[in-house]
Amino acid sequence: MTDTLEQHFDATIEHDRRIEPRDWMPDAYRNTMIRQIAQHAHSEIIGMQPEGTWITRAPSLRRKAILLAKVQDEAGHGMYLYSAAETLGADRTDLTERLIAGRQKYSSIFNYPTLTYADVGVIGWLVDGAAICNQVPLCRSSYGPYARAMVRICKEESFHQRQGYELLLTMAAGTDAQRAMVQDATNRFWWPSLMMFGPPDDASPNTERSMAWGIKRHTNDELRQRFVDMTVPQAEKLGVTLPDPDLRWNPERGRYDFGTIDWDELTAVIKGNGPCNAQRVERRRQAHEEGAWVREAAAAHARKAALGADGDRVHGGGAGS
Repeated sequence: MTDTLEQHFDATIEHDRRIEPRDWMPDAYRNTMIRQIAQHAHSEIIGMQPEGTWITRAPSLRRKAILLAKVQDEAGHGMYLYSAAETLGADRTDLTERLIAGRQKYSSIFNYPTLTYADVGVIGWLVDGAAICNQVPLCRSSYGPYARAMVRICKEESFHQRQGYELLLTMAAGTDAQRAMVQDATNRFWWPSLMMFGPPDDASPNTERSMAWGIKRHTNDELRQRFVDMTVPQAEKLGVTLPDPDLRWNPERGRYDFGTIDWDELTAVIKGNGPCNAQRVERRRQAHEEGAWVREAAAAHARKAALGADGDRVHGGGAGS
């Protein structure tokens, strides 16, 4: 029986069809999907923090509203993704507790501080731009609930990227101090943005299997190259210099060459030794604990509603009874 189920699973993947929650799947596939979706969900929730600190300090009511809407979108993305993980049998409270305990990860980029308001624009431009490169192929991921969640998420991320770029265009057309802020933020976020795609292909333990299962469609290095090629012309339009002396067009490859990433830095951040790791996780722990009463109230309301619905069925309830 297991052999037959596995053959059906393999055929579904081979024919580029979707695996759905009730379908049989290997334990390794289920665990891989839970790990990836949870990490993605955690990244959306943790990612609210760096920009959220600037909501009250944004320079106008319009900018405050834009940033508030974006942070709210990120919360929604996290909820979509936790729901997708639950279709695999995961429990979102357990996932959150694993994050707080350091047993699950989130994107390394959110462990860097946002020092000026220009960082808000650069996060939209570079960080969300990198996220789009990474996530658009996930709309074709082999796991149905994840792929469908990604369709809406990618549409909203694309809008966030344009918002960030519009902010930077405005600042680049402003004062010398504003242009200097944009350049400084670009300098600080460029290399961490390239690290968002993960380790190089020859050091990525999960890429081969994820691609064989149709979870990923491109390797880390392929996506990183695509991001560089997309971003260089945008930087030229902004009038900023990307902080890489080795960055140059290669006519033979038809792509940009770029310098070597500091993989030791990425490893340190992933292990919890980045500039803001402890701060980000501690704030998430506090929010989780402070929200306990809301979760308890919601659970009590759901139980009460369920009991009421059962009573209506028992007594033939309804307006027409």
